[in-house]
Amino acid sequence: MKHKRVNIRLLEVFVSVVRHQGYSGAQQDLNLTTSAISNYMSELEEHVGFILCRRGRSGFMLTEKGQKYLQYVETFLEEYDQLEKASLALDGNEVGAFNLAILDATVMDKTLNLPEILRAFHDEFPGTQLNLLTRGPHELVQGVLDERFDAAIGTFPSKVSNLIDIPLYKEQHWLYCSHQHPLFNEHLPSIEEVKKFGVVSRSYWKSADLRKRGFGYSTATVDTMEAQLALILSGRYVGYLPENYAELYMQKNLLKPITPSEFGFQAPFSLVFKRGRARELPIKKLRELAKEHAQKSYRNA
Repeated sequence: MKHKRVNIRLLEVFVSVVRHQGYSGAQQDLNLTTSAISNYMSELEEHVGFILCRRGRSGFMLTEKGQKYLQYVETFLEEYDQLEKASLALDGNEVGAFNLAILDATVMDKTLNLPEILRAFHDEFPGTQLNLLTRGPHELVQGVLDERFDAAIGTFPSKVSNLIDIPLYKEQHWLYCSHQHPLFNEHLPSIEEVKKFGVVSRSYWKSADLRKRGFGYSTATVDTMEAQLALILSGRYVGYLPENYAELYMQKNLLKPITPSEFGFQAPFSLVFKRGRARELPIKKLRELAKEHAQKSYRNA
């Protein structure tokens, strides 16, 4: 009797469950609910004909057969990835062009370490033309949806059903003023005193977003961090900047955070790509690199 071939997706779920030592830990990696993961695992166990793992009060544990099967699966998936890569490289151009879009000022973020990610991506796909673009959050989402961008890294206002969203890290923002601003020499100005001055808003912020940041209205609007920095440095405005982006200017005593206990927020950063493209080798590699570097930065912090 001919044995039906296993669905590769089942194998990928199995490896992720083992890597994260359970269904709950694998949720984020697979972008699936625990019930969906359980269904996948049940289907795989039904296919192979034996129990792969056990879960209980003592924790997650592979069975003896599950451990041996895992070795075969890991070897198979690694060879499968190599096959995909080889087939893409047959025309001498590997994956052609890869369009990665990011939020501006991301390159300065030590938590993500974008230059290292780009270096490793290039080494993996040296024949690929990598196009790196900067856009605002809404443009990033729309560009990924209509496939002008293969993937995007940034902070996004809401979840989109047709996108896979891989959380990476949180970027700290503080409210800053420049050395030419009246608040610069004040130790801890009150909330009321800070609100007397003009604040820079971002074009993609709604009124509710600005209110969350402590202000009812703005007196200037920008599309990029560079433009926001320029207005703050003019000494006529206060505004929010990523901590990593402002660091150099703080060292030069050109910027200062204002009352950090009251004015500050964290922007969640993630990698997004269109649903259905998760198996594409460049996207798989980018996902792996982005998560690896973000986690490494947290461990070293």
